[in-house]
Amino acid sequence: MNLRLPISRFVQRLRFHFYRARGYDIQPTCELERNLNLDRLFPGGIHIGAHTIVASRATILSHKLIPLKSQSRFVGENVHTYIGSFCVIGVGATIMGGVRIGDDVVVGAGAVVTRDVPSNSIVAGNPARIIRSGITMEGLRL
Repeated sequence: MNLRLPISRFVQRLRFHFYRARGYDIQPTCELERNLNLDRLFPGGIHIGAHTIVASRATILSHKLIPLKSQSRFVGENVHTYIGSFCVIGVGATIMGGVRIGDDVVVGAGAVVTRDVPSNSIVAGNPARIIRSGITMEGLRL
């Protein structure tokens, strides 16, 4: 009998409850890999939709820094970051604060998303640009 699948499901449930307890708005059907960097400054500002996969070492922010040169300091502004349903966030991707990612979106590995991403598209690069739009996740090979 293969124990790997039940153990991985158990660990996934633990991750979900760990992040929910910290205040993140994450749907129970999401798959969260290890070593995520979710913003701890404003956890209630991170919203992840159903059936979304967030790969390891991804960073999702929920704040923006505003430089105040006259006062020689930075001020943080809490913002909401939304990731839609059926999205795939690649390994090491960075989602900046205040960004809205639509449904059925693939964010490439190492991409830095600085602007809103429309639904049914693939983005990659630094800064992330739309590589392809009008995709359907049904049968898409990643």
